[in-house]
Amino acid sequence: MSRIPQNMPAVAYRKSLPVDDAESLLDVTLPVPQPGPRDLLVQVEAIAVNPVDYKVRQSNDPGGEPKVLGWDAAGTVVAVGDDVTSFKVGDEVFYAGAIDRPGANSRFHTVDERIVGRKPSALSFAEAAALPLTSLTAWEGLFEHLGLYDGALRRTGTLLVTAAAGGVGAMVSQLARALTSLTVIGTASRPETTEFARRMGASRIVDHRKPLAPQVAEVAPGGVDFVFSTAGTEQNLAAYAEVLKPFGQVVAIDDFGPVEIGLLKSKSISFHWEFMFTRSLHQTADQAEQGRILHQISRLVDAGILTTTATTDLGTVDAEHLREAHRILESGRAIGKITLSGF
Repeated sequence: MSRIPQNMPAVAYRKSLPVDDAESLLDVTLPVPQPGPRDLLVQVEAIAVNPVDYKVRQSNDPGGEPKVLGWDAAGTVVAVGDDVTSFKVGDEVFYAGAIDRPGANSRFHTVDERIVGRKPSALSFAEAAALPLTSLTAWEGLFEHLGLYDGALRRTGTLLVTAAAGGVGAMVSQLARALTSLTVIGTASRPETTEFARRMGASRIVDHRKPLAPQVAEVAPGGVDFVFSTAGTEQNLAAYAEVLKPFGQVVAIDDFGPVEIGLLKSKSISFHWEFMFTRSLHQTADQAEQGRILHQISRLVDAGILTTTATTDLGTVDAEHLREAHRILESGRAIGKITLSGF
């Protein structure tokens, strides 16, 4: 391993600005962070960009101090904290990190070993960087909140996934296809998103730009058992209440205002939140479960059961390319995951 420098290139922002402003994201030089007792110091080789990146940029003004975003990374361990037991220098890893720590849009990054997985050997760094945040979100939503335990191949029924061509929707569809016997209905609105959603595991497609309930009723006349709402929960809650069977379940990940949750009462429909950062943010006793999930994702990828959702690599990690990634995500027209590689 080469000598670790004192400083490193990174991309940060100092003020919340529109993405078209040249200062909305900036190339900066920062000190290389020092790993804490349970931390890995990772030399970042590739990152992926998620909606959380631009949402934090828009809503969290750092008051002139450089704030680094980025919650998907793959790279190589170059140093470890005194209490690290699961990894060693030279290991290739992938992870999503913690929302209350600096992000990974930097050459070096520190992350708690408990929320890190071994990079799939079958994938490049960029292909691997596309997976952690969405895989964790999909896994926790399906198997922890909805109770669709991985490996429960006899579990039948129907799952509706909104924005099935997005990063999370694509992983939800893949995991449901691979580890359950559920029929997956995905929503998409363009030929290219429809094709991608089908490739990821949706066997039926409905158009989320048209009224949802009558379309779902046509492809699933008996109703659906589960909804994984990655987008549009506020607009679609009434439709969910209509198409879900009694005792159905909804898990949602998007942000929205007040909704009429009473719509779900007559069918005893359960509503769950999924927020991938909960474990690290609240230092829960089971943080290491995220490392276990990522190890399992890695094994499934290397076995050819899951595949990367990376679709577009925009080039090196710098402010110009990251502004373009944020711009695409803010447009709502991204397919799969956007990655950047190298510095």
